[in-house]
Amino acid sequence: MSEALLTIADILQYGTTRLSNSDSAKLDCEILLLKVLNDLNKHSEKRYTKTWLLTWPEKVLSSKQIQQFEHYLSLRSQGMPVAYITGTKDFWSFTLEVTPDTLIPRPETELLVECALQKIALSKEQNILDLGTGSGAIALAIASERSNAKVLATDFSLQTLKVAEMNAVQLKLTNVSFCQSHWFKNIPQQQFNIIVSNPPYIAGNDPHLDKNVKKYEPLTALLSENKGLADIREIIEHSHAYLIPGGWLLFEHGYQQADAVQALFQQFKFSQISTFNDLNRLPRVTLGACPRIEKYE
Repeated sequence: MSEALLTIADILQYGTTRLSNSDSAKLDCEILLLKVLNDLNKHSEKRYTKTWLLTWPEKVLSSKQIQQFEHYLSLRSQGMPVAYITGTKDFWSFTLEVTPDTLIPRPETELLVECALQKIALSKEQNILDLGTGSGAIALAIASERSNAKVLATDFSLQTLKVAEMNAVQLKLTNVSFCQSHWFKNIPQQQFNIIVSNPPYIAGNDPHLDKNVKKYEPLTALLSENKGLADIREIIEHSHAYLIPGGWLLFEHGYQQADAVQALFQQFKFSQISTFNDLNRLPRVTLGACPRIEKYE
């Protein structure tokens, strides 16, 4: 494209046309252009926002800004998620750093945070375990809302865990600690009031799995055997030794898995089992209470 006297309005229109196959083309272009403007203005205290873009559509862009936008636009047109291009993703009340080592936090996962917060007392110290923390989204959201809680966040991937730790530092959250572990394998023997997890729950042959998700996001954080239920079952089975009597275990799962997840909770003697719907009215989070600590074959 010609770089002569292109304005913000011009380049957003051009980008939206280039990304016509995306259902969020205009928003994608706005986010990418803001990254360009802010990255090339790092030494200034000024931060460009969407409001600024809307206020100054006639602002002429420099050649360097246009070239950088073209580069990001090319990556996006190939299917790369915007979050991996910008290196950030908004979740809960903050912005998280993300990398290709981490799953991109989804808005639906905020329901898991909301359900967990309802179970965490405001007035006394409680121990919370987040299994498979990824970017730290769930653990950090809980920690930010419950200063009395001690949150332990785990992940199998050391690289992923480093991203979560970095996010905790940037958010200045000191009530979160981190442990590299495959589910309960390296967890210190202790009991938690609440265990939360957004584990892999997608079957390998699931036709609904977006091709770009498979191409760019870590499959180990997405796919699970036994129709997507293998990891959920493993966590439920071994959670008794880590939950106080009456402690809560909460999962995010696929919208077609609610009945199967409830059945697994029942198999391992959990009580007060409930499922909650996300903003799309799809069953997304199931929880249950552990009445006692036992071993099940």
